[in-house]
Amino acid sequence: MIELFARAIVRHRFVVIASWTAISILALPWAARVGEVLSIESGWVRPVESSQVDSFIEQALPRAQAKIIAVVLRAPMAVDSVPFSSLVQGIARVVAEQPYVRDVISYLDGDELNLVSSDRHTTALIATIGPEHADTASRVIPTFRAAIRQMVDTHPLAHEVEVAVTGEPALEWDVRTVSIVDARRGELRALAPTAAVLVLAFGALAAAAIPIVIGVLAIIGALAALYIVGAFTPIAVLVLPIVSMAGLGVGIDYSLFIVSRFREELGRGVEPAEASVRATVTAGRAVIISGLTVAIGFAALLLTPASETRSIAVGGLLVVAVAVALATTLLPASLAVIGNRVDWPRGLARHLARYHAAPFWQQWSRFLAKHRRAALGGGLALVAVIAWPFSRIEIGVPPAGWFPPGTESSRGVEMMESMGGRGALLPIRVLLQAPRDERLVGVRYLRGLMRFSQALRADDRVSKVVGPVDLGSRMSTLHYLMLYGNMAAATRRHPELVGVYVTPDGGAVLMDVFLADTVTMMTAMSLVRDVRTMAHAGFPGLSSVTVRVGGIAAAGVDEEEAILAALPQMVLLVVLVTGVLLAGAFRSVLVPVKAVLLNLFSVAGALGLIVVVFQWGFGSQLFGLDAPTEAVFVVVPILVFAVVFGLSMDYEVFLLSRIKEAYDDSGDNDRATMEGIQSTGSLITSAAAIMVVVFGTFAFSRVLVVQFLGFALAVAVFLDATLIRMVIVPAFMHVAGRWNWWPGDSR
Repeated sequence: MIELFARAIVRHRFVVIASWTAISILALPWAARVGEVLSIESGWVRPVESSQVDSFIEQALPRAQAKIIAVVLRAPMAVDSVPFSSLVQGIARVVAEQPYVRDVISYLDGDELNLVSSDRHTTALIATIGPEHADTASRVIPTFRAAIRQMVDTHPLAHEVEVAVTGEPALEWDVRTVSIVDARRGELRALAPTAAVLVLAFGALAAAAIPIVIGVLAIIGALAALYIVGAFTPIAVLVLPIVSMAGLGVGIDYSLFIVSRFREELGRGVEPAEASVRATVTAGRAVIISGLTVAIGFAALLLTPASETRSIAVGGLLVVAVAVALATTLLPASLAVIGNRVDWPRGLARHLARYHAAPFWQQWSRFLAKHRRAALGGGLALVAVIAWPFSRIEIGVPPAGWFPPGTESSRGVEMMESMGGRGALLPIRVLLQAPRDERLVGVRYLRGLMRFSQALRADDRVSKVVGPVDLGSRMSTLHYLMLYGNMAAATRRHPELVGVYVTPDGGAVLMDVFLADTVTMMTAMSLVRDVRTMAHAGFPGLSSVTVRVGGIAAAGVDEEEAILAALPQMVLLVVLVTGVLLAGAFRSVLVPVKAVLLNLFSVAGALGLIVVVFQWGFGSQLFGLDAPTEAVFVVVPILVFAVVFGLSMDYEVFLLSRIKEAYDDSGDNDRATMEGIQSTGSLITSAAAIMVVVFGTFAFSRVLVVQFLGFALAVAVFLDATLIRMVIVPAFMHVAGRWNWWPGDSR
């Protein structure tokens, strides 16, 4: 089947090349605009508690569905000075004039939210975006910032004041912008060392250029497809570096395997067209199997309910599909046209002959055959040592570093922290609903509602609670009963409450819990869990009331719990499907079992090193971090598993394919294993070096979660291609003997 396909591709090679050229030209504009459809906000394919709160607010309390933008100012003089206060007034006026701003609060309106620092040199203005603009709030950030700067530039304090716009919409805009810039920068940084490795591997510039072209085209095709998909479903910004890393990695690796086999066939005197067919039938078959294993890992992410991980699943599936399609269609067609010119310039290969010399790999294969049990035991022991720290992993949100450094939103958060007002940016939202036809602000529940608010305020992690029963200490239960006894009058007296913090019928109320400035995201998530536990246990006076918690911290809790709940079935699915796929490909039981176990070791080793470097901080300074992260994002283990498990199979499939090919010819397992190492050793080393370079560049991203992933994937590939594939796998193959090929071996 694959041979017929390969011959059809080679026969119609000019049509194939022209078609891919046209597709790439058409895809390029869409790929360039993919940033327009990316988002950092979490979404859900099935309801979770935080999303239920968001949905209720959107439907019943639309005025409460607002995004917060903070304008932070710092100057040498005090905010009470005439120049500083006039600047605050001017900025407040400019902000209020923006059509998407509902209202703006500054210290001039009262300092209820601690909007002035203790030294009175820093202050903040809080602007709320109206509900009709909440979904697109991040898109107004450039024009919002431009309006602020224009006003500041005309003020006498222009050269003395520091101004930064921050808040959730600003953070989203900056993360998206940084992710796009860092992805492009990572791709460009990876190209030069990747080209050097390819030249070293091939000894020819023409052969080295082809895989790079395939890798770049894989990224373009996948990003264009993502742009189209993004018009119909939310796409998380984290997908961008994943597509860049995977596109360059697998696109170049797959091309490397096929081009190497093509040149090998040319060296035997085979004509270019036939050599292209044979390369596709042999190495192309390994590429297809490898692509399927990588796709299985990404597809398993669809089991998670969070849009972030599902977006990565979609992006990963698209880039792998495009890379495999290019490697098995455009690449063979191009090789058939290029022919012997693939070795240009021929003189270069002579200077690199030492790198490709067989003696090292021959000696290594004989050493492993002679010391098979010691190599197997020693290799497994070393993997266990590397993987052990994984057992100490702390899942959560690092206390610092998750705002991209060097961005305006990050600088604004730091200024807010210095004045003790960061908690105003991301409140926890507590929604309480009475049973049908009951009123929470009525006689039955009002006292319990007030006690619940008092319990929240009494927590050391809370700085302030804003809600329908938080108008001041002078308001008694009787006062609140009189106020809400006539909702029309209450609306006139307190329009900031009715329709915002209490529904017009009084059946549901919303409380915004503002956190103390010292509270980290991990602590905020802990508070969310405590509030949920308190509510579920039945708070006195609210026993029949439904209490749900929303907000950014609550969404983080829901994401963590949902992903960890999906992880066991995801691992089981990937392991089983991959095992069955390999069993069918190699007609063996032992080979797929061994491959699956060793891939799990690769994942555990990568996560173990993440704990050592990032969580514990040994060497984290090399990646621009000032301190240990103390925790690892919940998406990191599941993404590392999904990506590494599939990518690790690249080298497994390629090595085993050559061993199986040699075994089918000779029937001698030891000889076949040694021949497999000798024929693939330098190739697997080169392919791994490319992967390490590509992934390693992303370990220096300004987005912390991307740093985690880039580092993990780089060290996983390094471990896999050295310790596991070049030591443990061949040693195991020698020890197992003919059992490797049971029951497919009929000899």
